[in-house]
Amino acid sequence: MSPGNIDSVLALVDEVRFAFQPLINIKTGAIVAVEALARPAGAHVQDLFREAARQRRLTELDVELAVAALNSAAEHESLLPLHLNVFGGTVTHDIGRFDLVRKKLREIGRREQEVTLEIGPPFAKLNRNQLLAGVEKLRADGFQIALDGVGEGDVPLTLVADIGPAVVKLDRGVVAGLPDSSARVALVESVRHLCESTESQLVAEGVENERQLTALRHNGIRLVQGNLLAPAARRPPTASSVPGVAAEVTDPHVPSISTLASGPRVTEFLSPATMLPIDVTADKVRSVLADHPEISGVVLVDEQNRPQWTIDRNRFLLAVTGPYGHALHAKRPASRLADEPRVVNTATTAIEALNMVTRSDQYRMYDDAIVVDESGRCLGAVRAGDLIRGMAELKVEEAAALNPLTRLPGSDAIARDVARRIASGEIFAVSWLDIDGFKTVNDSAGFSAGDDLIRAIGRSLTDAAASLSSVQVGHVGGDDFLLVADLDDLVALAEMVLDPPRSAGELDVSMSLATLVCTQSTVDSYDEVSRKLAPLKQRAKSLHGSSWVMSRPGSDRIEVLRGSRPGAPPTPPTGFPTYDPEQLPGRNW
Repeated sequence: MSPGNIDSVLALVDEVRFAFQPLINIKTGAIVAVEALARPAGAHVQDLFREAARQRRLTELDVELAVAALNSAAEHESLLPLHLNVFGGTVTHDIGRFDLVRKKLREIGRREQEVTLEIGPPFAKLNRNQLLAGVEKLRADGFQIALDGVGEGDVPLTLVADIGPAVVKLDRGVVAGLPDSSARVALVESVRHLCESTESQLVAEGVENERQLTALRHNGIRLVQGNLLAPAARRPPTASSVPGVAAEVTDPHVPSISTLASGPRVTEFLSPATMLPIDVTADKVRSVLADHPEISGVVLVDEQNRPQWTIDRNRFLLAVTGPYGHALHAKRPASRLADEPRVVNTATTAIEALNMVTRSDQYRMYDDAIVVDESGRCLGAVRAGDLIRGMAELKVEEAAALNPLTRLPGSDAIARDVARRIASGEIFAVSWLDIDGFKTVNDSAGFSAGDDLIRAIGRSLTDAAASLSSVQVGHVGGDDFLLVADLDDLVALAEMVLDPPRSAGELDVSMSLATLVCTQSTVDSYDEVSRKLAPLKQRAKSLHGSSWVMSRPGSDRIEVLRGSRPGAPPTPPTGFPTYDPEQLPGRNW
């Protein structure tokens, strides 16, 4: 495109066509929103932006494209939530221009709450306070806020913390390095933990192949966008889900990631809600349902987007299409045929939502649950079928991961807990516990006695985890157990494990406990923790009696807290010394 007067550039907005690419929940296969992507005829959208920037009218072009995207979506009569791209500079320097977007929404009969503004870079030269003030203004107007391009360019992670966006979009450049780059995998995991702390939904962009999708699923990413699942198309999708996606998620060989002890939140199963004003007529609702067979129901909301009533598709259509139904209801408020909404918030777990569903009246058993934010505004709906299937899969996965002898989780659960603690910068301890001479136990007392001994230890560890809130335990195979705990619980945990006398048949048994104190600066992964524990375990097993050895951050010395060397007097049980974490050797976290 040759340089020219900016009015000619703005005139080209009329020639810009838009492609629509869905954002997909790979837990359920549901399409949760579509992003409008500008496709100028005979040019790249960056050409328009460069010319607009040269003429110092970039914010004008930015908003004009957003308005044009709304027009295009309206022409296709899509009811899916829409994502629009805007520059951070527009939000910072020309916030008043977004009134044009709001005006266009009024014209096409949509609400700000149905639009997510993806705010993208560059950010480096922007005034942070002005940007945050602009974001708060847009949020107050009802727009959802997303932060785009995270992981590449000049998008600081502190901006995620400061803005607290509803959505964080992981840049395609990060996804492109998966799964071969361990550094990219670690980056994904770190951003996921950050999003959990800000209660933001993380979307991975640019998913192009199965290996990338598998790596994202392994890291607990539920929302994705990319050509593998659904390429950008000239028309928004008419279906509400992508076939085959949910089937992939049920792969029993894929470990699940849940950072919540009580299971995943209901937001993992979120689908768009079709929202209409509370005074809408029954005829209008019938028309919407007839034109969109993928819609399972409608939410009637007030002016603040708070759900007041819900309409189930099947019950509603039976009422208005039966004998005299149209004459009786068509011009009257649709709320006459509605039910009170079943409302949950973003902190509700899936199992809590499922309990609410199953305890409702029989005729409402499969109605959607409506998810609201802290202000009571509708964020979307959760289908009962998705909840039932998702929780059934979770229980199957949990059962498959338990050791059949002790019913304790395996190494995957410990690995996730360790990764979470490292990412959040905690100081914690990982311990490796096993039975001394266990082969001799089996050979002398029999396999049954050996199994009984392992079960007894498993019960002790279960009791310890129940009484000490920070403790996570796992049975990683044979007579090997892993324990994770805060430092404050470490002594009590060791006493509960090592103090009780153990025996198999008539054979007295001792145990070895090796502990590694971990900080973010001394270990960066579960694999490194495992590697550093191996020599500690060997040292513990070289001692007589039930033993406990420990290694601390910044020190090569292995401390013997229990047990004795051959020929030496036994080391009496000792408490774990207390200290100020600021004085840990080598502290630099």
